[in-house]
Amino acid sequence: MVRRQYLASAAGDLEALRATMAPDVEWTEMAGFPLAGTYRTPTGVTKKRHGRTRRDWDGWAAHDDTYVVDGENVVVLASYTAIHKRSRKPLNVHVAHHFTVRGGLIVRFEQFVATALVRDAAEHSSD
Repeated sequence: MVRRQYLASAAGDLEALRATMAPDVEWTEMAGFPLAGTYRTPTGVTKKRHGRTRRDWDGWAAHDDTYVVDGENVVVLASYTAIHKRSRKPLNVHVAHHFTVRGGLIVRFEQFVATALVRDAAEHSSD
C-alpha cells in the first residue's frame, strides 16, 4: 500500500493516492517544513498538501529508496527533488517517512526532513 502511495503521487493521480488512505488518515508534515501541519482525510491531504506542493514546485518527486517494515509500521528512506517555481533553486534532500498501515490502508504518516534545506531552496533572492 505504501509503495502504491508513492506511485500514485509520482503520477499525479490524486484519486489513486486518496485510495491508499483510510477515511480518518492523519498526515503530518514536520515543523519547519513549508507545508508543516497535520492534514486529515484523504481529500484534505490531497487538496491542502499535495495541491500546494504542485503549486509551488516544478517536478516535485519523492524517491522511495529503502523500506523497513515492522508489523503495521513502515519506514521509508527517500529523497525529495524539485525546482522551486519562484526562486528557481533546485532541491535534493534526504527524508524519512513513517507510515502506519491498518486494514490495508494508510492511517498515519509522519515526515522527517532537513527543513532548512527545503526553506533555502524556496527562498527568493532579491539581488
